[in-house]
Amino acid sequence: MNINHKQSRLVAIARTAGIWYLLMAVSGILGFLILHPQVYDADPHQTLSNLVEEESLARARLLAEFVIIISQALTAIWFYRLFRNINEWAALATGIWGTVNAVAILISAISMGAAIELAMSSQVMEDKVVIIDLLTSLVSNAWGIGGLFFGLWLIPMGYIITSSKRMPVWLGRVLIVGGIGYLMSTGLKYFGISGSWTATLTLPATLGEFWMIGYLLIFGIRPENGQTGMKTGLNNGNSE
Repeated sequence: MNINHKQSRLVAIARTAGIWYLLMAVSGILGFLILHPQVYDADPHQTLSNLVEEESLARARLLAEFVIIISQALTAIWFYRLFRNINEWAALATGIWGTVNAVAILISAISMGAAIELAMSSQVMEDKVVIIDLLTSLVSNAWGIGGLFFGLWLIPMGYIITSSKRMPVWLGRVLIVGGIGYLMSTGLKYFGISGSWTATLTLPATLGEFWMIGYLLIFGIRPENGQTGMKTGLNNGNSE
């Protein structure tokens, strides 16, 4: 009975983690991939124009950033809760590095909020353009360098899965490869190496993340090895 209760509790925690993870993925797609290019442009003059003329869109982009930050932090906490009794150190690393990534995105949100306020202010146009350019760069680099910690949190997560076999082993392996891919992609970018091929380095991470979300929501987490056997043994002992 205690074993069943513990497993049911872990499945509930896993599914809650899956909900936060799904929210993070959806808000990331909406905010960073869909809304962001409509507001923030490589040309600071165009960005300033977008902020003034499309204020509602700019604020929607900022709101999406808030959701990303909150859901990332909650996902990290729930993964720690889920994995801490399996591997304390790896669970702690997953929780910490996931939270640090949320802090990196927080810098992006602060920059966006400042950019909106500046665009609506009465400052001289030339000064606005210079500062908007700086704030846009902060947004871009917060996401870029945040990729280090996004990669780092996938590696211990994958390690827990492969070592415990509480989820599909290949899911863990894909997450580890994806985490390494994020680290390599970020490093290459800041070393000045770019190309369409570098984008493929993060594809395993994307595959692993959506696989992880689906597994958490549908299955939760497998019972610990031996639990089924223990339960059977207890039942046999009772019958005798």
